[in-house]
Amino acid sequence: MTAARESLLVELVDAAGRSVGSATVADAHTAPGRLHRAFSVFLVDADGRTLLQRRAATKTRFPLRWANACCGHPTPGENVAAAAARRLVEEIGVAAVPLDEIGVYSYRAQDAATGRVEHEYDHVLVGRASPNATIQPDPAEVSDVRWIAVDDLRADLGAASAEYVPWLTGVLAVWLSAERARG
Repeated sequence: MTAARESLLVELVDAAGRSVGSATVADAHTAPGRLHRAFSVFLVDADGRTLLQRRAATKTRFPLRWANACCGHPTPGENVAAAAARRLVEEIGVAAVPLDEIGVYSYRAQDAATGRVEHEYDHVLVGRASPNATIQPDPAEVSDVRWIAVDDLRADLGAASAEYVPWLTGVLAVWLSAERARG
């Protein structure tokens, strides 16, 4: 599964998010990294907690670190929200969640353990989980899940940042800024 996912195409973009071509996932994440379109999804429950997933040990980038509910890459030309909805099903088994895109976080991070690089133009999306939503993680993608209060997550990111993926602080800031702007 991991090898097949590494051969999929991602959309390369410029700093403004305009498409400039495509590359395989593996090529885009080989040092020094090539800027490409990605997405990060926050799933929020009725109590305002967000779902975190611990990435599977087989992940080629930042394995066994905690991340937001799901992350991924749309294929070239694919609608970002549609790709994110697809990955929610594939990674954690959650379907039919309307997603709102709330901003973009652009970053570059190298995984010292694997030598791979994340250089992403990351669209941040938020969905509200149904109170009776069933979470069924794919063990090839996710080793664990947990719900956490946002204030607890922010505190933990400061105290134990090495346990989390490097983009989580940035995408969380995009989400919280959008929440503050909505009032």
